[in-house]
Amino acid sequence: MDREPAPDNFLAQIIAADINKNPNLKIHTRFPPEPNGFLHLGHATSICLNFALAEKFNGYCNLRFDDTNPEKEEQAYADAIIEDVTWLGFKWYGDVKHTSDYFDKLYEWAIYLIEQGLAYVDLQDAETVKQNRGDFNNLGTESPYRNHSIDWHKQELENMRAGKYAENTASLRAKIDMKHANMNMRDPILYRIRKAHHHQTKDKWCIYPSYDFAHGQSDALEGITHSICTLEFQNHRPLYEWLLENLPVPSKPKQYEFARSNISYMITSKRKLKLLVDENIVSDWDDPRMPTISGMRRRGYTANGIKDFCNMLSVSRSEGSAEITMLESCVRNDLNNNYPRAMAVLNPILVKITNLPENNIISLVAPKHPDQQSMGNRDLTLTNEVYIDRNDFSTDSSLSRKQFKRLVLGDYVRLRNAFVIKADSIVKNEQDEIIAINASYVEDTIGKKPPEGIKPRGVIHWVDAKNCHNAEVRLYDTLFTCPNPEQQDDFTKAVNPNSLTIVNAKVEASLIDAKPEDRFQFEREGYFVADRYNHQPNNLVFNKIIGLKDSQKPK
Repeated sequence: MDREPAPDNFLAQIIAADINKNPNLKIHTRFPPEPNGFLHLGHATSICLNFALAEKFNGYCNLRFDDTNPEKEEQAYADAIIEDVTWLGFKWYGDVKHTSDYFDKLYEWAIYLIEQGLAYVDLQDAETVKQNRGDFNNLGTESPYRNHSIDWHKQELENMRAGKYAENTASLRAKIDMKHANMNMRDPILYRIRKAHHHQTKDKWCIYPSYDFAHGQSDALEGITHSICTLEFQNHRPLYEWLLENLPVPSKPKQYEFARSNISYMITSKRKLKLLVDENIVSDWDDPRMPTISGMRRRGYTANGIKDFCNMLSVSRSEGSAEITMLESCVRNDLNNNYPRAMAVLNPILVKITNLPENNIISLVAPKHPDQQSMGNRDLTLTNEVYIDRNDFSTDSSLSRKQFKRLVLGDYVRLRNAFVIKADSIVKNEQDEIIAINASYVEDTIGKKPPEGIKPRGVIHWVDAKNCHNAEVRLYDTLFTCPNPEQQDDFTKAVNPNSLTIVNAKVEASLIDAKPEDRFQFEREGYFVADRYNHQPNNLVFNKIIGLKDSQKPK
């Protein structure tokens, strides 16, 4: 499907101005996630922005893993990220890249900084280093190791690399200014000891570069022109620039920052999302209630719907917010326009059509989409027994047609794509519960108006009781009961206890052919998707994606 290009924003204006100054400039952006968890909706915004800017200016966008922290990173996370970016429909430039690809070069540059008198090994423990940095009210204190000889620092860096020091007992620091107003410039750490197995480099290294040291230099090695970060990296930009100025890098990228957008009823902190998984509050990172890309995909959200939402968010330097209904609206529009219809009864009650012969089977044809003739039709059958939704029936004949446009005892309703029926009587069990409805159909009303004097209250959906299938249907609501869970003292206490309800439904016969991730509008119920993992021909499982229209959050 052709899509509208992403709108201009201040970053696009900056790039346009740079190209105006240098017409030969080839724009090169990157998306550099850390493989320490699954991507979430906030990452989707960054993905869309970086790839869209590259596309808009006929440039390139890299996918690079910031894999400098082996203790928290896993190959499984990297694989999931690759799958998510691919599913969203983006193609990165060249091969997938890793910061670990540059570890040898970064170590070489660490030695270079020592030789230039711009870096030193500090044998103070991590806690002492932290304390001696000072704070916004107190200047930092220089390390007693800061002014040792260059040869001493080179040897101690080699000792660090050789594993002669325990974790948190030695580090390599940039020699900048311990009195600098920006805390990030107070001799920041460039290398720290981590005796952990790395999923890419295995056990080659026991020291790893900090993000600040690796970030700009990886950009420079890849020829990145515009390094787009979120606003929390704004105060890191002076260090980004200092390192580029003081190292023999092959290019000089520029860092720019944009503000995140907070989405109501969602958390987009990897640490907090991991806690939800670890505490079994959700089943996994791809639980359909999670704001991860994998979770939204399993929920049934479409890639186009997510991208439309990301493109609608303002890209600015000040933090913004968006309602979850805005995301749902984008997804709903895509679903409504591009996916077929079907019928499913989520709370079934049997209707026996007493004036239709028991062995009679009526063949019906219904469109797969009322506005998309190219989708074709689907075949339905109708016998003397159908299921309707229990909520579509009432014994209260005093209900006005305006109050209740469904089936009422003693009155008429049309079965969707079929004939008009009248509810004649009810059948109860020993507990005085209604277990069936006896009805009669009005002849010659399939696709036709009923005779004069018969006015159906409305149209209801149904499935043929003798030619339908059982299905597990998972009904999802927001994971949190309040719109701003990140601001709660304990966000886990805001978890919605009704975020998942499972019902046993009856679905029309055609849905036996549904494949995992096939999406449908269940008429009058909402949009649903065949579960990505659990759905099978002998075990139908559908997840509710979204309702037919906005509803108050949460239920």
